[in-house]
Amino acid sequence: MTDPIESMEKVEEQPCKRSRGIYLLPNLFTTAALFGGFFAILSAINGNFQEAVIAIFIAMVLDGLDGRVARLTHTQSAFGAEYDSLSDMVAFGLAPALVVYLWALHGLGKFGWLAAFIYTAGAALRLARFNTQIETADKRYFQGLPSPSAAAVLAGGVWVSVYYQENPEYLALIAAILTILAGLLMVSNVRYNSFKELDLRGRIPFVTLVAIMLGFAVFVLHPPMVLFVGFLAYLVSGPVLTLARLKERRAARRTQPQEGD
Repeated sequence: MTDPIESMEKVEEQPCKRSRGIYLLPNLFTTAALFGGFFAILSAINGNFQEAVIAIFIAMVLDGLDGRVARLTHTQSAFGAEYDSLSDMVAFGLAPALVVYLWALHGLGKFGWLAAFIYTAGAALRLARFNTQIETADKRYFQGLPSPSAAAVLAGGVWVSVYYQENPEYLALIAAILTILAGLLMVSNVRYNSFKELDLRGRIPFVTLVAIMLGFAVFVLHPPMVLFVGFLAYLVSGPVLTLARLKERRAARRTQPQEGD
C-alpha cells in the first residue's frame, strides 16, 4: 500500500495548473476594433478615404464598449488590458497616421512622413504611459490627449475634406501641423477631462434633454463636420483649461499673505 504521507508530498510537489483561456465577450469587441483599424489602412491604400475614416470611428465606438462590457460582466483580465492597448495602437495610432499620410502628407516628402511618424510614436508612448499609471492616475482627467480623440481629429478632418472634395495638396501643410500637434499633445502633461464622473442614471433638467435632441439633429444633418468640430474643440480644451488653472494658481499665490506679516 502507498504511504499516505508520501502521497501528500507528491501532490504538493505537483505544479499548480494555470487557468487557460480568455474571456470571449469583451475580447470580441476589442478584435472588432482592431479589425476597424486594419480595414481603415486597407481602404486608405486603395484610395477609399471615406470608408477608412468611418472604420476608425466605428473602432472608437467598439473600443469604448469593450471595457464597459468587461466591467458589467466581471470579465476584466490582464490579457484583455494588454490586448486592448495593442488594438488601440493599430486603430488609433497606426491607422490614422497612414490614412492622413496617404491622403495628403505624402506630397510633402520627408516632412510628411516625419509628421506621420511623430503622431504614431506619440500614440505608442501615450498608451505605454497610460498602462504604467493606470493605478495611480486621477480618474477625473487624462494626462495627455487620449489616442482615440487624436485619431478622431485626423479622421474627422480627412472626412470633411473628402466630403467637400477639397484638393489634398492645398491642405497638406495644415494636415501636417495638425498631425504633429495631436501627436505632441498625446505625450504632453496637459490634462483632459475624462467625463467619467457623469451620472447617466441621475436626473437631468428638461432643457438638457432638449439640447441633446438638437445635438442629435445637427449630427444627422452633417456627421463629418460635427465630429471634426467636436473633437477639435476637445483637443483645444486641454491647453485652454491648463492655462486657466495656472492663472488661478498664480492669482491664489499672490493673494496669500506673506509669511511674517
